[in-house]
Amino acid sequence: MMNCELLATCSALGYLEGDTYHKEPDCLESVKDLIRYLRHEDETRDVRQQLGSAQILQSDLLPILTQHRQDKPLFDAVIRLMVNLTQPALLCFGSVPKEPSFRHHFLQVLAYLQAYKEAFASEKAFGVLSETLYELLQLGWEERQEEDNLLIERILLLVRNVLHVPADLEQEKRIDDDASVHDRLLWAIHLSGLDDLLLFLASSPAEQQWSLHVLEIISLMFRDQNPEQLAGVGQGRLAQERRTDVAELEVLRQREMAEKKTRALQRGNRHSRFGGSYIIQGLKSIGERDLVFHKGLHNLQNYTSDLGKQPRRVPKRRQAARELSVQRRSALNVRLFLRDFCSEFLENCYNRLMDSVKDHLLREKAQQHDETYYMWALAFFMAFNRAASFRPGLVSETLSVRTFHFIEQNLTNYYEMMLTDRKEAASWARRMHLALKAYQELLATVNEMDVCPDEAVRESSRIIKNNIFYVMEYRELFLALFRKFDERCQPRSFLRDLVETTHLFLKMLERFCRSRGNLMVENKRKKRKKKKKALDHSVASGNAPYSPEELEAMWPSLAEQLQCRAQDSELSVDSVIPFDAASEVPVEEQRAEAMVRIQDCLLAGQALQALSLLRSAREVWPERDVFGAQDISPEEEIQLLKQILWAPLPRQQGLEEQGAEEDDEEEEEEEELEVVQVSEREFNFLDYLKRFANSTVLRAYLLLLRSYKQNSAHTNHCVVKMLHRLAHDLKMEALLFQLSLFYLFNRLLSDPAAGAYKELVTFAKYILGKFFALAAVNQKSFVELLFWKNTAVVREMTEGYGTLDGGSSSRRLPGWSPEEEAQLRELYLAHKDVEGQDVVDTILAHLKTAPRTRRQVIHHLVRLGLADSVKDFQRKGTQIVLWTEDQELELQRLFEEFQDSDDVLGNIMKNITAKRSRARIVDKLLSLGLVAERRELYKKRRKKLAPSGLPNEEESLHDFCQEDLEEEENVPEKENEEDEEKEGSEAEQPQGGSVLSAEYLGQSLHQEGFSAPLLWLQNCLIRAADDREEAGCSQAVPLVPLTEENEEAMESEQFQQLLRKLGVRPPAFGQETFWRIPAKLSPTQLRRMAASLSQAEEEEKLQLGLESKVPGEPGLEEEHQQEEEHQQEEEHQKEHRAHALRTLLLAREKKAGLVSPEEEGTNGGKEQLIMAPKKRQLLDSDEEQEEDKGGNKSPELGVPGIRKKKRFQIEDDDESD
Repeated sequence: MMNCELLATCSALGYLEGDTYHKEPDCLESVKDLIRYLRHEDETRDVRQQLGSAQILQSDLLPILTQHRQDKPLFDAVIRLMVNLTQPALLCFGSVPKEPSFRHHFLQVLAYLQAYKEAFASEKAFGVLSETLYELLQLGWEERQEEDNLLIERILLLVRNVLHVPADLEQEKRIDDDASVHDRLLWAIHLSGLDDLLLFLASSPAEQQWSLHVLEIISLMFRDQNPEQLAGVGQGRLAQERRTDVAELEVLRQREMAEKKTRALQRGNRHSRFGGSYIIQGLKSIGERDLVFHKGLHNLQNYTSDLGKQPRRVPKRRQAARELSVQRRSALNVRLFLRDFCSEFLENCYNRLMDSVKDHLLREKAQQHDETYYMWALAFFMAFNRAASFRPGLVSETLSVRTFHFIEQNLTNYYEMMLTDRKEAASWARRMHLALKAYQELLATVNEMDVCPDEAVRESSRIIKNNIFYVMEYRELFLALFRKFDERCQPRSFLRDLVETTHLFLKMLERFCRSRGNLMVENKRKKRKKKKKALDHSVASGNAPYSPEELEAMWPSLAEQLQCRAQDSELSVDSVIPFDAASEVPVEEQRAEAMVRIQDCLLAGQALQALSLLRSAREVWPERDVFGAQDISPEEEIQLLKQILWAPLPRQQGLEEQGAEEDDEEEEEEEELEVVQVSEREFNFLDYLKRFANSTVLRAYLLLLRSYKQNSAHTNHCVVKMLHRLAHDLKMEALLFQLSLFYLFNRLLSDPAAGAYKELVTFAKYILGKFFALAAVNQKSFVELLFWKNTAVVREMTEGYGTLDGGSSSRRLPGWSPEEEAQLRELYLAHKDVEGQDVVDTILAHLKTAPRTRRQVIHHLVRLGLADSVKDFQRKGTQIVLWTEDQELELQRLFEEFQDSDDVLGNIMKNITAKRSRARIVDKLLSLGLVAERRELYKKRRKKLAPSGLPNEEESLHDFCQEDLEEEENVPEKENEEDEEKEGSEAEQPQGGSVLSAEYLGQSLHQEGFSAPLLWLQNCLIRAADDREEAGCSQAVPLVPLTEENEEAMESEQFQQLLRKLGVRPPAFGQETFWRIPAKLSPTQLRRMAASLSQAEEEEKLQLGLESKVPGEPGLEEEHQQEEEHQQEEEHQKEHRAHALRTLLLAREKKAGLVSPEEEGTNGGKEQLIMAPKKRQLLDSDEEQEEDKGGNKSPELGVPGIRKKKRFQIEDDDESD
């Protein structure tokens, strides 16, 4: 039922009388009203459907367009309305709706669009459009107004929309060589001359702004065409086409003859009413009796137990993807017109248009996914050029290494998005198919250039191939596509093109390797380096690698050089500066580095430079006479250098971050660094071919081979060639010993038309012969048919089982002897009930046999029947849950013993008998009332007093360097590697210590700038909880980071630690990419975890607010005061560097006699006032802040200040990472 307002508006347009259309006076306003109605239509597109059912476009708009062209305002408004009405249904609804009601509206709109397309298939409508477009293009750029450009764009959009409407194959029912609606539309475009205007727009440099519109229209014109067939139109039937048709007819004839012969053999001699019934011995029916067969014996060979059964319904999400692109032969006159259009386009427009479109894409002037039109045009026109008359100059714009890189980059991007965006996986797969076709055509064109008679063309081909085969990404591309092939979203045509492209690439690569002899290629390898982290920066990492004997032998030569020049007080130190003025490290903290530099000079045999460096350092840092007193004698100077040479000075490994801001408990012992190493190596074609020898690739090839009857001869050849390479070239025939492949071979050999597939039949007989030859030796080969195999299994099948372990003695240890089994049983029975220890670790410590791993011991215990399952020996974060009375007394005794030590908790964990996690001990101390708050268990930091006088012993140098580098003791407590959350019985873990630990981790992550990723994680947890409540069931949900910030957070070790605390499962090695929320977590637990994250943020804000407020002073003033102190500290550091430089220059001028004693005294006084360094301090509370303020005054009074070290919050962990 049409809306009354719409009906009145449509009636006010005018009426058609015969062939003449009479418009009403308010026709223009009515058209504008219809545009306004369309702008405010609802989500079902009701206005569009009502106008389509009323046939407004056919009965009103097209007659107005053709008969009232002179009325420019009305003409422009009608074009606007027609562009809106012909908008694609996918753009109207966003995507194909899944809900039945919306899908009905979608199909209704699509039906109206198909009616519009049929109405446009007339020369009159396109004649008006082409004339208008021609007049607009005649205007120069200075005469063309903005309205003219808008009208040009709307005309091009209207043509695009009409061509975009898909054909209704069921309604048209057109066969090849018959004119469809699309063909009639193309013929109308040709008769109106619009195709010439498109060629002009594509070739004119002044009309580059319409490049993408023109390319999109051309791609829609040739949507159903095959470039190879189009290139051969009008040249008669080629001999190859005739041979192909004859072969197809021969296959059909052989099958028909075989069916007739089978029907003749099935005719029995007796009448059909006397067929009889038979009992088949050895074949059981549903019960225990033999099967009764009620048909003739000639039908017995076709009997199967599946007869009469309903086939299992395949769910929609598991169904194979359907083919969307259909190719057909148009009418002959249309194909001739399209062939001529392609030839003119290649000669005059292709290179310029493709260059313009590529520029638009690179400068991001195009819309999203417009690169698909570029890739389609590249594949289509390069194939047409190759099939018509190959002229590389016509496609030179896209025949380069840059184009290969552009296509490979987009193909990889589509591939990654298909794996990530699962809802739109089918759309990404279609785009990936277009990119693959373009890549295939690029390879085919380069291959065609190899046989070109022109030497320059062959040399260009060689250069391109050399670049393509050298880069690793081009070689690995096909393997990645095979491994991730998914028939649910990628159609069979994609697999066919992938197999043919791989065949072409391997053929070109093999030929290139043979012609070159040896080929050097790029090799990229990700190497994981394990970098040892210094647990105590003041120890061992900086020890000299020289033995005492070597140092003793080295010193006499150094002492001789020093004695010769030590008396020279004029030794030049102008060129030696002992500190780095541009470093962020304060000058007073660079003394230790200067000491290390002096030692390095001595070890390198540069005694004079070490002496100069020592004297320069003495001038810069005269306090405490660390580098000797000002009036030091030459003998004492030499003795000091000897002490420096022998001293075990601590060294910083590389650019280490100042560890003062990191928690000691979170510092790991090892750190994995992933480095991509790029190198060159000699290419081996067989080694590269071995990469295809895996079950994933073979399954894809077998899937395509199943449809060998529908495949072309070339496709079947590509499949057989790859299987032959694996079986014959690599000597891996056993890789193809698979039951599904043998079933396919049986179907092929029993095919009446098997003579048409000689290559397939020959290969099948070859593989079957190899199998039965192996089965005569290895009877287990029949069982191996049931499984897909890898190269290791293939080797064991052919060379004998156990051959893999025979080559390396370390692969498999000898079996367990009876004595070893008896010892294992005795140890297990003796220690299985001991509380507080791991029974497997105890067995490994006392087992007096060959070295065994934990896994071997556990599996053998299960095999002996001493344990029920491997899960009985899983490590947990806390083995003991309840505290006994003796354990509580022991804990109380240890606390009283170590309560005055610097690390109370660490000492307790070292000495406690029943090992427990840090969080359990803290909770127990709080519950017993031994401590009032966790702050009392923080590790205490104390600064050592600086030594005074000349450091005559090596220990004084060592302590001095410890002070300057601010090294802190860090002995992390090792806890069990696996925690309670891995056990299924502890699903309520997030309620306890893990959530509490997650709160502390959340606070630290907020402080480090991970607020946005934490909010994203919280939203993911809440969304997962809502989905599980709605669905009633749960499954693992992947955490896919879509922003760069979230992706960096997922790679952070501390963020991953938080995920483990929350129970999020890391990706399985080699199978998954993303972290996943486990299915076992209930919606309540997920919401509790999300609340813990928000609670951590609120607590952090509250803590910051409390710390910022001092009694009696507002918090804002305190923030300003802290900022001022920070600025003063930075200014002090800069001033101190400048003072050090002035001191050094003053000392040098003093030696040169340029400074008077009065000036010297003045500068010395200034030095005493300035050289009171301000130390950074971390305030834990208001009381500590007051103590620190008092400590800052001590240097001014000459009292050696004690520098407080940081206190760190103890994380409430239930596990160790």
